[in-house]
This record gives sequence, structure tokens and C-alpha cells, in this order.
Amino acid sequence: MTLIKNHEIDEICEMTSEKLGLDTLERYTGSRTKNFQPYVLITNFPAYVDAFSQISGKPVTKGTTMTACHCEDLKISIINFGIGSPMGALIIELLSYTKPKAVLFLGMCGGLRKEYQVGDYLNPVAAIREEGTSFAYMPKRCPSLSSFVIQRYVCEEIERRKLKYHSGVIHTTNVRFWELKEKFKAMLAEERSQAIDMECATLFTVGFAKYVPVGALMLISDLPLKRGGIKTKSSTKKVFEKYTSLQIEMGVEILRKMQHDAEKGLGYQF
Repeated sequence: MTLIKNHEIDEICEMTSEKLGLDTLERYTGSRTKNFQPYVLITNFPAYVDAFSQISGKPVTKGTTMTACHCEDLKISIINFGIGSPMGALIIELLSYTKPKAVLFLGMCGGLRKEYQVGDYLNPVAAIREEGTSFAYMPKRCPSLSSFVIQRYVCEEIERRKLKYHSGVIHTTNVRFWELKEKFKAMLAEERSQAIDMECATLFTVGFAKYVPVGALMLISDLPLKRGGIKTKSSTKKVFEKYTSLQIEMGVEILRKMQHDAEKGLGYQF
């Protein structure tokens, strides 16, 4: 059995949560802490980071589990944190140590209403916490709410572009291939969820727990309850080709407008 040496114990005791968090953020993203900007886009997709890199002219950094890009001129960073609620909780907790002014999730979700179409957007005002991860941060009885301030800017940008969107509740799950489970689908019908994803409830709840304003611009990428509506490799490729640039552009514009209003002392303050 190998014992921990005295100097190693001292090092562990001196490591505060902030130091550990910032060290982990640098290691996972391959970025220096000083490069992180006050407004942050987060996403599940490497292609979104690449698209932002092309827009900003800044390089992509790659860490052990994530990719990122930072633009000081725009005061915006973007991070691809991966997929799923544990990674969602991790990135918000790590970002909390940089004290961002706003975090906007550029994600995709499955639309659960018959009138929804691929390419519509969802304004998630609340999320159902069925993923489990968020229970480690807030009691189960606490609702999962997105930042009203951020969502107001999200809606204004969508409306300015005259795009179709829906507002309501998104169900966040950790269950894969639920489309094949009749009991699960019956539960969705009973609770009247409008969309489904794997991160929103975690992001919103951890953001609330860690004092990080978190919102989301969600693209409806599939219609899993309709015949032929389940996401596939080919359908996903078409969605990326058609909507990636637009969603990134909208995300950047939303955060820039928030910056402008904050600098002018206009609108809501966090």
C-alpha cells in the first residue's frame, strides 16, 4: 500500500475549490483562464466552435474533453462541453469560477407537438428535472427555470428575424432511445412537455445554484413522436448544413445586444 506523503497532503489542503475549478477548466478546454470572456456560448457540437472560429478569426483550443474559442473583440467565448447532464453540470460549475455575465446554450431538441416542424425554435422557460444530475445541486422540489433576462433577448432576436418559435417546458432526460419505450412516451403525453433534450434542466438548475445566468436558444432538430421523425445520421447532417450558421449568428447577436444594453445601463440587470 502506498501512503500519501506529507507534502502531498499539504498541497491537497491548500487547493481551494476555486483553484481546482479554474485548473480543471484550463485542462478540459485547453484554454488559459484569462482568455475566457464575460459572455459565453456553450454547445454540444464541435462544428459550432469551428463556425465561431471562422466568424471571429480566432483559433480553436482543444483540451482533454472539450474545445473552445475566445474572441476578446466580441467579449464572447464558446465551448463545446460534450453531451449529457453530467457534462452540462460540470461546465456551468467550472464557468462559475470565471463569473460570466451570461451563458447561452445553443442546443437542439426534439419537438413533441404535432404542429412543430424541424427548424422551429423553442424558448424554454422551464425544464423538467428528470435527468437526475441536478439533484446534487438543488432540492428536487425546486423548479428548473431559465434566466428570464436571457430568454427575453432570445425571443426578441427570433422575432426580429421573423422566425417561428414556441415557448414552454422542455423535458430533460438521461434516457437514450426513449422513442422505443411506450411507457416513457406515455409519461411525456401525461406531463404535456413541449420538447425533450438531455441538458437544459441541468444547465438551468446548476446555473441557479452557482449564481450563473443561463439561458438557451433551442433548435427543434427532430420530431421523435411522428412517423419518420426520429433523428438519424442523415437527418442530423441536413440539420447541421441548414441551421448551424444561423444559430451561431443568432447566439452571437443575442450576447452582443446584451452587452450593448448593459454598457448603456439599459434593460434588466442581473
